[in-house]
Amino acid sequence: MIKISLLGCGNIGRFIANAIDRGVINCKLVKIFDKSRKAIEEFNKGISFTVPVADNIEDLVRGSDLVVEAASQEAVREYATKILSSGKHLMIMSVGALADDALFREMKKIAREKNLRIYIPSGAIVGLDGINAAKLIQIDSAEITTRKNPKTLGVNVKEETVLYDGPAIEGVKRFPKSVNVAATLSLAGIGLERTRLRIIADPGVDKNIHEVRVSGDFGEFETITKNVPSLQNPKTSWLAALSAIATLEKICNVVQFGT
Repeated sequence: MIKISLLGCGNIGRFIANAIDRGVINCKLVKIFDKSRKAIEEFNKGISFTVPVADNIEDLVRGSDLVVEAASQEAVREYATKILSSGKHLMIMSVGALADDALFREMKKIAREKNLRIYIPSGAIVGLDGINAAKLIQIDSAEITTRKNPKTLGVNVKEETVLYDGPAIEGVKRFPKSVNVAATLSLAGIGLERTRLRIIADPGVDKNIHEVRVSGDFGEFETITKNVPSLQNPKTSWLAALSAIATLEKICNVVQFGT
């Protein structure tokens, strides 16, 4: 059975732990780490077993096979290379941190040297299987339009407003907590500089909506995902948390489906 350590005890971290508790994922949660003591206390209240709390990142990785990051972009920047250097596989939810090309290159270098895997779930969008297949020949263009309620984006506007329209690499930096999906799409496809990102604040919507358009030698495809926001954290889509669980389930299962 795969042993998992969890970096981050917030909404997605608790969701993952609950799935492990219910037997949805065939793995063992061995340790947790979060800088917030309150988050740790709330975390252990929501499951039927008590998970040991690590004192530091070195303690977190000890005895685990895979570390799941569900904390923040700052946590990825601070801990990702340390986790990989310790010989542990890593799953990342705060994908926007990988807009830092130097960081991502160093992570991949360490992973190759140590024969490790870096797992990046699909998050709150669909269609990454198509991206993975299409890039084997050529993708000419990729764009994603993210539409959310202004409160979710932390702005106060009374009508539909385009907050950003340009290369994903800049948009991900300006809205680090709201467009991890843009980073995922870009890194899986033609890169952050070539992928176009639009961010729209729309008072008329109550869901997190992501429209993806991709074209190339293969043809073209469009997807629209209308996500129910997490009740605990409206900036996070429920589907993103489910995607984390699905990725872990795939890692832990002997049979895998899909591209």
